[in-house]
Amino acid sequence: MKTNIFAILLVVMAGTLLTTSCENDNINPYDYVNQSNDENGGSEDVLTTRLAQYPKNSIVWTHDTTLTGSVEIPEGTSLYIEQGVTVTCKSDVQVPIELVVLGNLYCMGTAEEPVTFTSGRKQPADWGGIICGYNAGEVVLSHVDIAYAGATPTESSYSYQNRLFKTTIDGGVPAFHFCNVKGRFVIADCYFHDNYNDQTYFTGGNGVICHNIFADSGNAADGGEAINVKSGCKLDVAYNLIYNACTNALKLSNAGNNDSIPLTEMTVYNNTIVNCGWRRSKNKKGGSIWVEKAAKPVLVNNLIYDCRFGLKQPKKDGADMESSVLTPNYYYASTETGVKQMANGASLGIWLDTDFHSSVAGEGDPLFNHFTQSPSMNINCEVDDASKGAPLAFDPSWDFHLASNSPALTGGKTNVTRLFPSGLAFFGMKKVIFLNTTNDQDYYFSCPAAASYFGAYALQ
Repeated sequence: MKTNIFAILLVVMAGTLLTTSCENDNINPYDYVNQSNDENGGSEDVLTTRLAQYPKNSIVWTHDTTLTGSVEIPEGTSLYIEQGVTVTCKSDVQVPIELVVLGNLYCMGTAEEPVTFTSGRKQPADWGGIICGYNAGEVVLSHVDIAYAGATPTESSYSYQNRLFKTTIDGGVPAFHFCNVKGRFVIADCYFHDNYNDQTYFTGGNGVICHNIFADSGNAADGGEAINVKSGCKLDVAYNLIYNACTNALKLSNAGNNDSIPLTEMTVYNNTIVNCGWRRSKNKKGGSIWVEKAAKPVLVNNLIYDCRFGLKQPKKDGADMESSVLTPNYYYASTETGVKQMANGASLGIWLDTDFHSSVAGEGDPLFNHFTQSPSMNINCEVDDASKGAPLAFDPSWDFHLASNSPALTGGKTNVTRLFPSGLAFFGMKKVIFLNTTNDQDYYFSCPAAASYFGAYALQ
């Protein structure tokens, strides 16, 4: 954590510089604490709020706000969103609202006061998402709740005008997209839910993704992955819960690589994946984890529970098996259909004898502390209707820690080499001087080392 050498002085300064607006007032997105004549470019002065002092050329959002139009953060500019701030995107607008990050974004939530992105109607596809540019340098999503994104852009959308993610109007955008192979991002302790398409989509970047919940991803018409990775990425992905991704929990690929884009490297371990893949049974795609296009991940200690398939690959362009580490993982099925679709010889499946697989329905139940499975669950249902077998809506009260007698508590691989064992540094966070140690936040983010159990949660 950073040392606040000037904390006492800055507390005094904060008292003289703060505005008198109520913290729950709506504000203009560019109406940061110290006014500037440059509406889009950030402040030419150091900014001080009740929490921290920010560097020059910053935009700081300190209040709840309702966005009536999209916001673009220019290159060279950093937007900081302070803990507890709720950003509500209006849904009754002609052009879906987006936050397009051409510069840097730092969402600095805490467990007690997360940053929240939501919508007026609180329905999937109410707004677009957080879409980053090719030169976006740093993005920190720490304790952030992101919901109801995934709307289809128009030709007037900032993401379309900047040729980001969509170059044709043929579907919605992800809730978060990063594409700079030289940039860095972290998604830590976040809650993505009820987003209409992919929760996250990466076409480049160095990233740490840990301790998140990705729930109720996508829709029956257009699909949706929780974590969709293409070429140009270097990622540590660990200790995440992925529930009800209608296509895949993880789609790992090197698609899109050329001489200027490096092959993707991924270390994926100790994730809990539940009830994924019910959408696409007719074409046999999707399920839980899909590896394709010469991907060569380290993929171990993951707990896959009642998903349509286990680990799968296309027949011709799937995982680089010689360079990958794909075992041990834990595959549990409570139904005979699930057992068959994860069995040795299942279509497009990758079978490894060192994994655990249920040989009969219900064998090896990992014994979650509290989870309610859909009583009519059908992992091939193809419709988003719980009465016809689709997963129940995610319940935050569920507890996916393992019981003391769980068979999944042992057998995991601990000698996993992380890509960022010392963490990723976010220099825009380093420049923030918090006013006291209670509010202080670190600027290094890393995934914890691999554990000997399967899944994201051991004993509580």
